[in-house]
Amino acid sequence: MARRSCAVYVVGIICASLLITGIGLTVSRIFGGIMYNRLTKEIVLVEGSRVFESWKKPPPPVYMEFFFFNVTNVKEIIGGAKAVVKQVGPYTYREYRYKDNVSMVENGTLVSAYNVKSFVFLREKSVGDPTVDNITTVDIPAWAAMNKVNGSFWKASGLSIIMRAVGSEPFTTRTVHELLWGYKDPLLARLASTNPDVEPVFGLMYKKNGSNDGEFIYHTGEHNYMDYGRVKTWKGQSQLTFWTSNQSNSINGTDGSAFHPLLNKNEHIYVFTSDLCRSIHMEFEKEVYVKGIPAYRFTPPRSVFASKEENPANEGFCITPKECLGTGLLKVSPCRKGAPVVASFPHFYLAESKYVNAIGGMSPERTHHQTFLDLNPTTGVIVRANKRAQINILMSRITGLPKTRQLNETVFPVMFLNESVEIDDASAARVQKLLLIVKLGSNFPLIIVGLGVIMLIVFIILLVRARKQKTPAEDDTSYSPVSDKEKDDPQNGTFIGLTPKSDPQA
Repeated sequence: MARRSCAVYVVGIICASLLITGIGLTVSRIFGGIMYNRLTKEIVLVEGSRVFESWKKPPPPVYMEFFFFNVTNVKEIIGGAKAVVKQVGPYTYREYRYKDNVSMVENGTLVSAYNVKSFVFLREKSVGDPTVDNITTVDIPAWAAMNKVNGSFWKASGLSIIMRAVGSEPFTTRTVHELLWGYKDPLLARLASTNPDVEPVFGLMYKKNGSNDGEFIYHTGEHNYMDYGRVKTWKGQSQLTFWTSNQSNSINGTDGSAFHPLLNKNEHIYVFTSDLCRSIHMEFEKEVYVKGIPAYRFTPPRSVFASKEENPANEGFCITPKECLGTGLLKVSPCRKGAPVVASFPHFYLAESKYVNAIGGMSPERTHHQTFLDLNPTTGVIVRANKRAQINILMSRITGLPKTRQLNETVFPVMFLNESVEIDDASAARVQKLLLIVKLGSNFPLIIVGLGVIMLIVFIILLVRARKQKTPAEDDTSYSPVSDKEKDDPQNGTFIGLTPKSDPQA
């Protein structure tokens, strides 16, 4: 009995201790703070950190798909008719990327690197052979040259003579390979003979295979986890010079390859893209799961490419007041050597309907044309992403160039790209393991509370059993019958057997 009572008391004490400790830790959230502090110390861009090697050489495969718009009615367009195009693609390349010449600067508080990309064609993921398939599209070198002389009748007339001499037209037919990786253009070659600054070779991806887009200097995130991967300077500049306002020229956010941990749904994700020569922001859209990993989907809203009337903050992206385009477009001429290049989302997704209706064959769809990032909110790791952008040329009538006399002013689509990545299985397993550790560490107080509840149940069971087994002590002087005969005796054992007395007078 004494041992049983001692066990009950011990269980009760353990139960109380676990419950008090667990509830106290849960309320104070000490363990959650410890785990999150440890996480922010691990996710930094310094040698030996958990993420540094994968940041320098990302393991998940990246694919670049190119879709071209093949023009089907060139003669009619020259005569003033609406353009009709047909999408052709994808032509898919495996993109290999890594950070080159990585070095720590300013006492290890910043890290410098060059982003190198190279591309290898994947026939099995493509619709055809890029060296064979022909595409009819606008002649970008010709339109770049025409745009240069726009406003000067005499210069335009001189260019018209040169174009006629070399056979240059507003539209051209080239192979996919030539359009992407370069070809010697006769008009550029003629202009280069008198101007050494003119490059005779043109290609949408010319000199972008195995090259980099300049030096980036990043914050390591060691002093503030919110600065993890944030771009400090690009090509030695902390501010751009392409646009007309300080806000538009600001370099905000990361380069799109890394994001800080502990994301929340209410924040804006900023990305600086050197292809657009500007920063854009993304907003939370919804929660998703990728290979069992929870993620927040962030997408660029309509306001990113909105007109200055719809979003006054975008007025700084107007090169001149007359060159402000409508919602859904961004003229990137300042960082494309003056060429009339206009960026948009594929098929003019999120753009004004007038741009969609101006070209036959446009059909914007959210599923196929939206840009998005799926980020794990705990670690900031990219689990899936699709970067989609379209290259267009601004076509207009130019005085002195007869071949443009009947053209309608049009934002003409040339091609769009889809740069996609999804976390590989090995990386997904590592992220899931890390998330499990963080979850267990953060929920450790709840585990203690759970053990306390179990011990409480055991304590109650022991108490009930102890009460059931305990019986009142019996009195030692109580009477107990010694035979069945006593039980049956109505006189309760006081009977005395007597023999009848004989009559003495008998």
